Amino acid sequence: MNENKLLTFAKSIKDFRLDRKKLHPVENIVFITILAIICNAQDWEEIEDFGNARKDFFSNYLDLKNGIPSHDTFNRFFSLYDPKSFQKLFIEWLSSLMNIKEKHIAIDGKSCRGSGTETEKMLHLLHAYLTDDCTFLGQEKTTEKSNEITAIPILLRTLDLADALVSIDAMGCQKEIAEQIIEQKGDYLLAVKQNQKTLYEDVKSAFLVYEKQEDSEFVTEEINGSRVEKRVCKIITDTSHITHLNDWKNLRTLIKIETEIFHKSKNKTTSDTRYYISSQCNTSESFLGFTRNHWRIENKLHWSLDVIFKEDQSKKRNNNVTENFSIILKSVLKLLQEKQLKNKRISIKRMRKRSAYNLEYLLEMLDF
Repeated sequence: MNENKLLTFAKSIKDFRLDRKKLHPVENIVFITILAIICNAQDWEEIEDFGNARKDFFSNYLDLKNGIPSHDTFNRFFSLYDPKSFQKLFIEWLSSLMNIKEKHIAIDGKSCRGSGTETEKMLHLLHAYLTDDCTFLGQEKTTEKSNEITAIPILLRTLDLADALVSIDAMGCQKEIAEQIIEQKGDYLLAVKQNQKTLYEDVKSAFLVYEKQEDSEFVTEEINGSRVEKRVCKIITDTSHITHLNDWKNLRTLIKIETEIFHKSKNKTTSDTRYYISSQCNTSESFLGFTRNHWRIENKLHWSLDVIFKEDQSKKRNNNVTENFSIILKSVLKLLQEKQLKNKRISIKRMRKRSAYNLEYLLEMLDF
């Protein structure tokens, strides 16, 4: 039988099932699942159907003496697997395939809207995302967005933050979270809003007496279709303006970003001002880049999961199943994004469809 990196990985996954219940080897379940999702399968029934439709193809790689697993088998296997252990396996595998360079980690949450019912709250997943390499690093479940404050420290403890910059929106602007990031040998970049009223007013007031210094101000202007976008990033390294400075461990830089967008079609200008604090000393140009790259977690991960993989439409109710399926989706997304780097003219949506009906193209997808 043929062997490849994906199959080797599938075989490395520990099988926790009782021997008498191992009708289908774990590598069969995982290998078929991943390839089926690459080829546009959305649920266990479609994964089973794809396996049966491509049974001859899978027989080149797998021992199928008991045929293709049923949709119930797929569901049961992933409902029993511990999501923490499952996540660790996939992240270690992806890391072995990628050449990770800079470490800017964005933290943000996403709701799995289809997982909720009239009596049960939808599952909310807090994600850690490497913005430079667009790589999923981990997730932590919560019952709703308001619980992110308690979930962030748990997620951070699973990450290697040494020499990393961690950016979080205003929900994560908490003294304890800032301290934890420093204790884990990282740096923080936290959005500041009215939920930290004293800090917000202090930072805002600091920029009323702002004086331009070397590398303290950076301006960009971009034309995107009918929009002209101007951004101005200003930084202050004098933190004496902060009333309770000692509460924010290693606070070194205050940041203000002003955005002005002129809409040509409407002849209208909109503006926005945002504030941040950071334990890192850096240039205004770098901080502007970090704040913009933070949103890759939205447009590279969350948007792709909902629009390309239709995660929001999934009706999976079991929390383990929902979490584990989401881990697989994010892993497949990363693999497809890596493939797309070699041919940027083809969309991920088209890559998935082409893989489904072109066996030669599917074979190319196995070459990680």
